[in-house]
Amino acid sequence: MTEDLALYIHWPFCLAKCPYCDFNSHVRDRIDQTRFANALRRELATEAARLGRRRLTSVFFGGGTPSLMDPSTVGALLDDAARWFDPADAIEVTLEANPTSIEAGRLSDYRSAGVNRVSIGIQSLDETALRALGRQHSAQEAVAALALARRLFNRVSFDLIYARPNQDLASWRAELRAALAIAADHLSLYQLTIEPATQFEALFRQGRIVLPDEDTAAALYDATGEECARVGLEAYEISNYARPGEESRHNLTYWRYLDYTGIGPGAHGRITADGALRATRRHRAPEPWAERVERDGHGLTADDAIPADERAREALLMGLRLTEGIDVARFCERTGRTIAQSVDAGVLRQCIQEGYIQQTEERLIATREGRIRLDALLAALVN
Repeated sequence: MTEDLALYIHWPFCLAKCPYCDFNSHVRDRIDQTRFANALRRELATEAARLGRRRLTSVFFGGGTPSLMDPSTVGALLDDAARWFDPADAIEVTLEANPTSIEAGRLSDYRSAGVNRVSIGIQSLDETALRALGRQHSAQEAVAALALARRLFNRVSFDLIYARPNQDLASWRAELRAALAIAADHLSLYQLTIEPATQFEALFRQGRIVLPDEDTAAALYDATGEECARVGLEAYEISNYARPGEESRHNLTYWRYLDYTGIGPGAHGRITADGALRATRRHRAPEPWAERVERDGHGLTADDAIPADERAREALLMGLRLTEGIDVARFCERTGRTIAQSVDAGVLRQCIQEGYIQQTEERLIATREGRIRLDALLAALVN
């Protein structure tokens, strides 16, 4: 049986580099829109020729800042995808957007191009926090962009960052309640983490920013779930909350360890091809990636069959983030290994006894307590 496919398209450019961000994003004084549009379309055609016709369940324009991409490029890529693959009846097409007035003004054009879901990078509704996070918009612009998005699209999500320096429980509850009052069907609520090689890492090492302690961070996480549940948004993944049926179908592909292909600078993929599950990766830097595509038709720097033990490791790392956990039968089919072969039996037993993991014949699930400390659990649990 041919696997369904999700498609990720990476637009690597931003207006500015946020101090907390370790994504593959780049600031340019000028973007050659025509060159990068042509390169993306050519790489998509090359990948489609390799994969053959598959049912396409979702397309996700991520970045960087895809709302800096010409809407005509979005439309052309979606037309190409529909030509090379077989779009599902309810295909989900998401575009990430920032809420500056310039980018918000393009939302109608993106809808006309075929986008049916937007994810808006608001990050905070507090002006001081927005400045500290290096954002290019105001809280007022964020609210206006969200209102416009809700008029244009049936499905809208937005991001907030919490556990910020000097943030306490009362202020986060107040900010989150304000956000939930204007929320639609989906929220991504991320705890701030210090990532290597970011500006925040340097400030953190110098003691110039201090994050909330572990107990405060746990309280903030609990408050997040409580406030979202109060308005009908349930946690379906560690950092994602949705009304039933409004979960991000594209991101579920990642967490359920299904097939997805990624095109554009630095994009990754997990693809069933040539009888094996393969890991693909593209060149990270935009201009060298474009040169490779112009020369070879693609910017691949890695295309490797994934060994069974690594497949199992990846499936565990992704699947235990989900409230639904891991489908054991699907895990065995996808990885060629059983759960027992893939985890430390003693650690699993201890995790079950302490209420961090639940195991049945059908599923392996991290409980709420387990998801709070999932990174530490996985480091000990996964072989």
